[in-house]
Amino acid sequence: MPIIYSLPLKKANGLTFDIEHLKDAVVLVVGGGGREHAIVNALSRSPFVTKIYCAPGNAGIAEKAECVPIADHDIAGLLDFVREKGVNLTVVGPEVPLSKGIANAFADAGQRIFGPSAEAARIESSKDFAKTIMAKYGVPTASYRTFEDFDEALAYVKEQRFPVVLKYDGLAAGKGVTIPQDIEQAEADLRAMLLDDRFGKGKVVVEEFLTGPEFSLMCLVDGPRVFPLALAQDHKRAFEGDEGPNTGGMGAYSPLPFISAEEEQWAVEHIMKPVAEGLVAEGTPFRGVLYGGLMKTPDGIKVIEFNCRFGDPETEVVLPRLESDFFLMVSAIADGTEMPEIKWSDDATLGFVLASKGYPGSYEKNHAIEGLDPAPGVSFCHMGTRSEGGRLYTSGGRVLMVIGRGKTLQEARDKALAAARKVRCDNLFFRSDIGHFSL
Repeated sequence: MPIIYSLPLKKANGLTFDIEHLKDAVVLVVGGGGREHAIVNALSRSPFVTKIYCAPGNAGIAEKAECVPIADHDIAGLLDFVREKGVNLTVVGPEVPLSKGIANAFADAGQRIFGPSAEAARIESSKDFAKTIMAKYGVPTASYRTFEDFDEALAYVKEQRFPVVLKYDGLAAGKGVTIPQDIEQAEADLRAMLLDDRFGKGKVVVEEFLTGPEFSLMCLVDGPRVFPLALAQDHKRAFEGDEGPNTGGMGAYSPLPFISAEEEQWAVEHIMKPVAEGLVAEGTPFRGVLYGGLMKTPDGIKVIEFNCRFGDPETEVVLPRLESDFFLMVSAIADGTEMPEIKWSDDATLGFVLASKGYPGSYEKNHAIEGLDPAPGVSFCHMGTRSEGGRLYTSGGRVLMVIGRGKTLQEARDKALAAARKVRCDNLFFRSDIGHFSL
């Protein structure tokens, strides 16, 4: 079972927390994918929230929030909007606006926001920064070296045992990691990253290849305070059997039978808390969601990566299991007040991502979608959709996530798979083996 923290609603200085100021809240969610759809759904369940905006949103989000045509990276436009509409709290989904300093700008303007500063967001936007923090504060991770020079990187890789892991030191929409199996592929990947600037000008982190099942541990963090959410596992590879190129995620499920409560506690105490405390010590305290991409290796749990925001597609299967008030939880982080009790359903959730053919490479848009029929224990999170004339169309690489809920993972999978097979679109594909590690 996930760890539960039960704390009274008090301000950090010990004064009783007045919950009255949270009533009739107007909330802005920044982003327009499946993660943001799940966030909007969770916020809509709070009796404290009366109005939700989403910028820019999508066709599914529009059913529960008013979508506004402002890009998620348009910080000035978003700030003008919250002032105009009297928004009480902004919740940021994607990493790009966080890395560009949206939390800094909103805090300077006196606006409540849930999300880390640009300085703290470097835990995701710079792989080298994350590795430096882990090394300094004794957090277990793969051995590594960072390079700016192509020839030096190639010489180092030639000395390593294959496969190796190459990570672009910057944001790359989940596609900046390769795992070459031989020196020829490694040279090509290094050339793309360091000479051809595939993702922009930057460094490359060369890592030891670790083995074992990966899993995601997302925590609400306010400085040194860490509150873990339910565990999830996503599937990064595009095709069945974990084959094909890395993607932003082709499906996810929760809970994880292969991680014990003791192992979860260990990861919180030896990974998530030391990183949170280390960021405070470095003068860049984190406030928001700290995502730990972890691996259960033969030598224990180690870090693969950190993100500075909710995972996608993990959020789509984690938040539906939350029984506590999500708005009160993110407000506690934004305000620096004590966290209410965090409770989870014992139900399992599992979701399949329906993606455009060709993803994560080039793909077509504007294909009609039908067959999103409601069914007990089934929900849909829109990831890349638009509506026109009452019809639904594809508008992105990852288009929909079909989520099943049941007493067991198998029941959740069966419901989601049946619903996914009913979706009609001539340009979508999905992996049918999501959850194979636990089923």
